[in-house]
Amino acid sequence: MPPRIAQIRLVKSHPHVYAPCDDSYALVDALLADRKKLIDHNPTICMEVGCGSGYVITSLALILKSESNSPHFFATDINPHATRVTRETLEAHGVHAEIVTTNIASGLEKRLAGMVDVMVVNPPYVPTPEEEVGGGGLSAAWAGGENGRSVIDKILPVADNLLSDKGWLYMLFLAANDPLQICLEMRDKGYGAKIVVQRSTEEETLHVIKFWREFDNQVDGGEAGSTPKSAPQRGWDFIFSQLSRLSFREMR
Repeated sequence: MPPRIAQIRLVKSHPHVYAPCDDSYALVDALLADRKKLIDHNPTICMEVGCGSGYVITSLALILKSESNSPHFFATDINPHATRVTRETLEAHGVHAEIVTTNIASGLEKRLAGMVDVMVVNPPYVPTPEEEVGGGGLSAAWAGGENGRSVIDKILPVADNLLSDKGWLYMLFLAANDPLQICLEMRDKGYGAKIVVQRSTEEETLHVIKFWREFDNQVDGGEAGSTPKSAPQRGWDFIFSQLSRLSFREMR
């Protein structure tokens, strides 16, 4: 029997809330691809920033339900319609999360500092004029400013503060966001990275990238290896080659 995730027919909706789409499905597919690792990871606190309809956080809760020590789930969104819809989606699937209407994680940063073991983010990544960023309603879910990076660049430091020593961040990027540069910046902060899902649609190329704090005994986001010093470098060489080729194709 395949792992259970949120059922689209039970996902609630609202005219001003972003409905599940290709990017949402890619993020859940990344979680499914890492399902065994997530269960073995045994997270205590899981969090979604920008929960929208609740499809992703509900799927994560269902993936981990009865398979681990019942982690505590948090979900945040700046849109009050989204937090209400997320609550309804969770309830429809029989799972629970603490839901907060806030900008990224404002009001939670001290409480959860260094405690989040799994964070998932489908950020506003679409390149738009800066004046469209942070608007009310549906546009807040996708308007990302110049290169689609305005909100992403605010989320990453918050994630760095919230993630535990064993914390994993699953974040979705558009090719236009320059994920290679993001990976380089995260490497400078001491993170490893791996492309979990890469998907092209008619309109965009999406990447779900997993980040983790890189320690000598933590290779490839939890997979121990016999050569902990060289394995991360091989991983970086691969991700750089993948993203560099993609950037070249996008420029042509």
